[in-house]
Amino acid sequence: MSLLEILLIALGLAADAFTVALAAGAGGRARGWRAAFRLSFHFGLFQALMPVAGWHAGYLVAGPLATYGRLLAFGLLVLVGVHMILPARDRRVILAGDPSRGWRLVALALATSIDALAVGLSLALLRVPVWYPAAVIGLVTAGLVVLAFALGRRLAERWGRSMEIAGGLLLIAIGVKIVAGYLAG
Repeated sequence: MSLLEILLIALGLAADAFTVALAAGAGGRARGWRAAFRLSFHFGLFQALMPVAGWHAGYLVAGPLATYGRLLAFGLLVLVGVHMILPARDRRVILAGDPSRGWRLVALALATSIDALAVGLSLALLRVPVWYPAAVIGLVTAGLVVLAFALGRRLAERWGRSMEIAGGLLLIAIGVKIVAGYLAG
């Protein structure tokens, strides 16, 4: 798997975390470089660890399922895509407090990294080593989260509360886009 392919996967996986960080920055409840670091660290860590967990689970079943590996990987991605629509509504509720602290942070990091678990499983079924892609995915996510948080803060200064509403709508749109992409093939 080439670096370009890994970067494209990482960008796709980071889209949810980017959107949540944008909404967190725009919401004004998380402030300062410490909040940006917490969001970046946790989102990046979860995005890096979930493919590894999925890969290990995939390797346990890869032998017996080798014949159906690609079909199973596709099915898993479709299921994750459908699942991503449901949490998109819940993220606005989670963002009601400071999303860079406590269980809200863990819930958001987990919710935005579930698709990375399916990618890790897919990598195992395709017999692709996971450590390098996982590191790239985590670093790309962490960098984009810092950028999104700063961008959200700037946009909030200019447009205020309407940015928080736009952030919630973006979360839903990303979920729909991911599902449509998985279903299209």
